[in-house]
Amino acid sequence: MIKVSAIVSFLTFICVQGICQSNDAAILEIKAHRDKQQNEFRDRKKSPLEKRDRRHFKGLNYYPIDLAYSVKGKFVKTENPELFKMKTTTSRLPEYVKYGEVYFTLQGKELKLEVYQSPDIMKRPGYEDYLFIPFTDETNGKETYDVGRYLEFRIPASADIKLDFNLCYNPYCSYNGKYSCPIPPATNDLPVAVHAGEKLFRPSSH
Repeated sequence: MIKVSAIVSFLTFICVQGICQSNDAAILEIKAHRDKQQNEFRDRKKSPLEKRDRRHFKGLNYYPIDLAYSVKGKFVKTENPELFKMKTTTSRLPEYVKYGEVYFTLQGKELKLEVYQSPDIMKRPGYEDYLFIPFTDETNGKETYDVGRYLEFRIPASADIKLDFNLCYNPYCSYNGKYSCPIPPATNDLPVAVHAGEKLFRPSSH
């Protein structure tokens, strides 16, 4: 007869193995995201870098991967969303709608971020369900770009979502002044330091 303690130990092992596998998959996703991003920066046709910076490009600057910044949350869709003009780093005022909100806990604090949708971007093939989360936090202007950083998001299949700040990235205007980038609205200023994702870009010496 199998002892109950043995069954519990076996189930615990399976559970731990499942968590490990889940963590491994998350880490691989983050690494793949970073590899893809840096390959694009090396590509003459896709790179936002100025020519001299691309020529000397040795890689982007990231925080170490930390799965404490990959958090579960709840998504709430906005009823009757209305168009508004989002401020940018130039005089351009692109139209967005507030598509919804995500609620989550980070560093022991209950937080919220607004999620936006661009009517123009959603018309592009492959971007029909594309959403956008620009945000600021207490690292901006110190370790990260002062304007803020972005998270990509897709229309979720359910209210249960995951936010992985290891995947947040800098807007193109942080690399090249010719770009016009949305400025995160004040409602998306997080009262925590998000030590995850992309850090401030530091060009290699020329």
